[in-house]
Amino acid sequence: MSAVATIRIQQADFDVAQEIAALSRGRTDVGAVVSFSGICRGSEQGERIAALTLEHYPGMAEAEIQRHADEALARWPLQGLTVIHRFGRIEPGENIVLVVTASAHRQAAFEAAEFLMDYLKTSAPFWKREESARGTNWVEARDHDDAAAARWTKS
Repeated sequence: MSAVATIRIQQADFDVAQEIAALSRGRTDVGAVVSFSGICRGSEQGERIAALTLEHYPGMAEAEIQRHADEALARWPLQGLTVIHRFGRIEPGENIVLVVTASAHRQAAFEAAEFLMDYLKTSAPFWKREESARGTNWVEARDHDDAAAARWTKS
């Protein structure tokens, strides 16, 4: 069986368990499934967050995520992967992003999932705006996220 990559950018919520089951259903070559789900927090640095609004560039965002999914499939022996990223207004407790990787063994699944999340956190074409009592502000990149992503660059 060949590796399957599913990339979706959507406004609607998703069911984590359903997505994991869909990726591994009928695959006897899958021995490990790793998932990461990002959820909207209700506070940032002690300040209450009312919601996040995520924007993206349609077409470009899917192509860029697909490019990195293809790189993950080339770097690790994966049976498949799923990346789902939401856009629009997202309230605390709601899902934002899901990365699921499937492989015969856990190490490849873990590493590929980390690689994809580090990319999504630092370089994917999404813009995030927080709503709080002080108003709205765009979320800036963080140095620790950039440092995490730097470990994947090829020398």
